[in-house]
Amino acid sequence: MSKQSAPKDNKTPNSVLFQSLLSEGNTEKALELSEKILEESRNLEDRDFETEAWIRMERALLGAIEPANVGNELRWCVDRFASVNPGSPLHGLSLLNLASWHRNSNERMMALVTLADISSDAGHPVDLIGLSRLESGRILSSIGDLEPAMRHLWMAMRRLSSSDLPAEAVVCAMEWLDIALDDIDPDSPTMDERITDAKPREKPGMTTTPSNPKDIKESVELILSNALKDVSGENRDDLGLVLDASETVEEPKWREAIEERRSEIQDPRLMEVLQS
Repeated sequence: MSKQSAPKDNKTPNSVLFQSLLSEGNTEKALELSEKILEESRNLEDRDFETEAWIRMERALLGAIEPANVGNELRWCVDRFASVNPGSPLHGLSLLNLASWHRNSNERMMALVTLADISSDAGHPVDLIGLSRLESGRILSSIGDLEPAMRHLWMAMRRLSSSDLPAEAVVCAMEWLDIALDDIDPDSPTMDERITDAKPREKPGMTTTPSNPKDIKESVELILSNALKDVSGENRDDLGLVLDASETVEEPKWREAIEERRSEIQDPRLMEVLQS
């Protein structure tokens, strides 16, 4: 999940080269260079704690240490960033990486707790907050706790729409819509109202909630704004979701917008639906 973001104030030639090697997929040379950067960061006369934590995080993610030690290493990096630069992009990124490790270790509750530490109150960037809410929504959805899952996915969509990650915002809209189409009630509160009125639960449990058609409209239009730029490709779940929504809420204009591009569509499932 790492974005290889070097400490802004310490972009030495080596750190820039390290990022370049990673972006090119040259992991072997990047790891060799990381050892030199790590050694330089530990210079006792001018120790660079942030760069040390950044490189140690990257090395853990790149497989430079024993798998059994990865969790402890990522926790160390989180603690170090929290100490030297709390709320920074690297601090938020380290929390995302640690949460991902917890999730991959089937420790979903620990992942949720870790993701909750990424917040505007802590000063983290909007894009990282959005990504953390997306991951939280996915985890909650995977365990069947759909009401908070929908809230997190909606918050993620809003955050990422206002950042430089519009494609990720569309992913949020798709995952939210996939849940929302199962239960629709025009009298139910909108997602913005649910988020505003959300309170800590008195006891744990799995919860569901109907979606409001207004929110379905907003999510579909966001998906379409991206999907219609290019409708090619043999696996277009985004367009399939829009067709499902068009039928479910009886809004023909969404289907019509896709039908106008029928000659460009390559997904055989969509072609079959459009011909029916």
